[in-house]
Amino acid sequence: QVQLVESGGGLVQAGGSLRLSCAASGSIRSINSMGWYRQAPGKERELVAVMGTGGTTNVADSVKGRFTISRDNAKNAGYLQMDSLKPEDTAVYYCSAHITTPFSSRNFWGQGTQVTVSS
Repeated sequence: QVQLVESGGGLVQAGGSLRLSCAASGSIRSINSMGWYRQAPGKERELVAVMGTGGTTNVADSVKGRFTISRDNAKNAGYLQMDSLKPEDTAVYYCSAHITTPFSSRNFWGQGTQVTVSS
């Protein structure tokens, strides 16, 4: 059993910063990629940023230059540093990781953390 737990969401004023954390636990052999997605009310879930095992990243154009994704492989953890936040960044942010366990190799999702940016 694998669990992903996000933390760090909250309410912040426009221009402010937040740092999201994602902690993976359970029967993990390897984490192949770890990323962040978000879903705003009435909209589809979208990719924010993802980082592969080798450190390669894919970052959405809408957050490029403002958000930074990172990982701590020793801790099975991932982070999303969000700077210069805008009201349009308001959404539920989800951590996702492609994880290999003794039984499977598939994507896992966290429960989500709310980020609200006020104008």
